[in-house]
Amino acid sequence: MKSAVETLNPTRVRLTVEVPFEELKDSLDAAYKKINQQVTVKGFRKGKIPARVIDQRFGRGAVLEEAVNDALPKFYTEAVNDAELNPLGQPEVDITELKDGETLNFTAEVDIRPALEIPDYSGIEVEVDAVEVTDEDVEKSVEQLRERFASTSPVERAAEEGDVVTIDLEAKVDGEVLEDGIANGVSYTIGSGELLDGIDDAVKGLEAGGEATFASELKGGSAAGKEAEVTVKVTQVAARELPELDDEFAQLASEFDTLEELRADSRKRLANMKQFDQATQAQERVLEKLLELVEVPVPEKLLEDEINTRKHNLEHHQLGQMGLTLDKYLEIQGKTAEEFETETREAAVKGIKTQFVLDELVKKEQLNVNQEELTEHLMRRAASSGMSPDQFAQAVVEGGQVPLLVGEVARGKALAVVVEAATVKDTNGEVVDLDDEEETEGAPAEAGTTEAATEAATEEKAEKAEKTDENTEG
Repeated sequence: MKSAVETLNPTRVRLTVEVPFEELKDSLDAAYKKINQQVTVKGFRKGKIPARVIDQRFGRGAVLEEAVNDALPKFYTEAVNDAELNPLGQPEVDITELKDGETLNFTAEVDIRPALEIPDYSGIEVEVDAVEVTDEDVEKSVEQLRERFASTSPVERAAEEGDVVTIDLEAKVDGEVLEDGIANGVSYTIGSGELLDGIDDAVKGLEAGGEATFASELKGGSAAGKEAEVTVKVTQVAARELPELDDEFAQLASEFDTLEELRADSRKRLANMKQFDQATQAQERVLEKLLELVEVPVPEKLLEDEINTRKHNLEHHQLGQMGLTLDKYLEIQGKTAEEFETETREAAVKGIKTQFVLDELVKKEQLNVNQEELTEHLMRRAASSGMSPDQFAQAVVEGGQVPLLVGEVARGKALAVVVEAATVKDTNGEVVDLDDEEETEGAPAEAGTTEAATEAATEEKAEKAEKTDENTEG
């Protein structure tokens, strides 16, 4: 076999392959054997029909077609390996010449990873937010903890902001009560914004036994997104009582003996959170600077696939779980369809460029991923997906996504190398030492090409498992 490579552009090549006919022998034998098992000819046992009879009865062309279809993947792979290419996606194959007994010639056009030159990145400088925890931050944190330990007691008065009311709800659309539009004994804190738009105004001023009707767009259920007439009846009004901010509260709400110890711990935890945010910010800004240094051509087919994957994940996984349509999501976000398309394309371009650059860095720095690093990454991904580690691991293995996870970890290590070499200063002009801060997880979300594929595969596996369980239970 002979092959040659023609570069069509920085991300696409054409392979021209010439195969001597004798190299098709194994595929021809396999074609005759396959056809033998599929057809019957009077006078011959199944599977024992001579090749000449098959040629006469069914045509030599059918055999050649079967043989070529069997052989093409092998010859294409051999040509790719000989040329040391990194193909992306499936090739477009065109058989240019097929002469029985003489030769098979074909071309294959395919997208490839572009050759990248990674320049010296040690001069990268970025600025991040300073880690500053104010007294106001601490008091807000303590107050949130105090809210969690609030108690309620029934009162005989009209409901006010902050009260906890027990309510019954009935929703109608076009005058008909929805099958899933009735809910009784619902506990709701007025002003929390956790239920329907308009409910706060409806229940304020009502005492136990009071009733009101208001219009609201349903957020979920069978009529999600539709305007409904909602009747709400208050069955109980309860006032929330916050505990006193003293040492007794500190002992109730924490392992500390005094309020000052609790405040000191809150300050420490807030500082740790802001340090984590600072490290993440450093990663993102260093990555942006790195991408500015490297010229990265993006294959158009890969880009379109990435855009479609992102849209699919958003519509069928993220929004689907929230009971939202894409149109409703855009309305909530205050975006037009055109703005959404532009943002999705920009994010996809950045994701592909990030993956290409970090993968090149992995090779340049000769970075490897050990089992412990892979396991830690898998545990984090499982937690973020809402699946157990065992479920997530099974879905990843069954979906053939293990190499993608390895790639994610390797890219995270590559970015860490660049961040370590960069100069990071905070808004106060102080150099930030990220070595002692908690390690952040891999590359930022923009590097979503393989991450999106992994999430889609694992989520689909989980959905299939849930449906199987439902069918079994039913």
